Amino acid sequence: MSLPRFRAWRPGAVLAQVGVCAALAALPAASAPAASAPILQSPATPAEASPQEVTPSDSVLEEHLRQMLVGKSIYLRGGYLDNNLSFNEYGGLIGHSPHGSFTLNLLQIDKLHLEKRKLQLEGVRYGLHFLGATPNEDPTKAVDRVRITPKKKIVRITIDRELVVKPKKKKSKDKDDKEQPAPPAPAATDNQTTDADEASATSGEVPTGDRGVTTTTSPAHALKLLNGAVGNVFSIGLDDRLIAGMPDFWKLYYKSVADHTNFQPTASGVLFDNNVDQKARLLSNIEAPSNEYAQTGGVAGMALYHAVIGADGKPAEIVVSRPIGFGLDENAVDTIRKAEFQPAIKDGKPVPVMLDLVVQFRIFSKRTSVEGEPESAAAPSGSILPGPYSAGHQ
Repeated sequence: MSLPRFRAWRPGAVLAQVGVCAALAALPAASAPAASAPILQSPATPAEASPQEVTPSDSVLEEHLRQMLVGKSIYLRGGYLDNNLSFNEYGGLIGHSPHGSFTLNLLQIDKLHLEKRKLQLEGVRYGLHFLGATPNEDPTKAVDRVRITPKKKIVRITIDRELVVKPKKKKSKDKDDKEQPAPPAPAATDNQTTDADEASATSGEVPTGDRGVTTTTSPAHALKLLNGAVGNVFSIGLDDRLIAGMPDFWKLYYKSVADHTNFQPTASGVLFDNNVDQKARLLSNIEAPSNEYAQTGGVAGMALYHAVIGADGKPAEIVVSRPIGFGLDENAVDTIRKAEFQPAIKDGKPVPVMLDLVVQFRIFSKRTSVEGEPESAAAPSGSILPGPYSAGHQ
């Protein structure tokens, strides 16, 4: 029985990080973010702000975050694979986590709770399994999502919030000796940060002990920081920033999809197999390893890659043509890079040529660790490239 098909967003029609932040600061209209009044109205001056003024609006903010995130399929930036993740108020990871492909980082958020000091989310993780689109089909839509979080397990994510505090007051020296409000305080007081600090906090992992959450007297600043943190942690769809952080073989794939064109090598002088006198030849086997997620999810099948084989016989540019997902394409590309080829010959000289390479992924027996036949039958005889499939999910 096949799993529900996940319809991935087109790269050219998705929200960028700026759009995510702007959407979180606007009231929703249906399921899409709308440009309207901010959820949390900031006071006229920082001196007028107080935690009491912010607290009633937290319920509105929480409801909007729930509408934006709960029940939606969103990507976790950074490829973090741990099931318990904590982020600082800028969206930088606290501690360490193993990394993986974006195809292993699709989340569905089921629960959300906004507290004074943090945003807590719970959900499950899914892997993307590309099914193999027909020539006239959008390949980004021929995708299944397969749950990889075990049953009765959840993914927990915590994002720190900047703490809103009362501005400090000082006594006046006038005759009445009355208390007067202090001059407006800067946005961040106790733990004031610079732009460089903020960039550093979001660029990598933060030591677990360094959890000095910043404070502010401005609710508007705290909301802006929370918006930015959510945008740094999650991507609603495949936005430009998420794609920009992918390896080149994925970037080129999504560029070809967006442009509705076939991949063209970026280097000049690359020939095709039918334009050479002697074709390039593979001298070693391409046996890409599977991974625990694919084995558990029963994901197997064939994937196709374009590879430019240089005049020296070494693979240069590689791009996904028909992916399989589940982190397997990364394994395939890594294996292709290590493969040995005899270069193509044109007019008696070795020349660079582009090859199409098929990589097969199989299911292995859990008892014997030997290769097993997929439960589904292979594609009909005569098919040049059977589409990827999930064993047991046909």
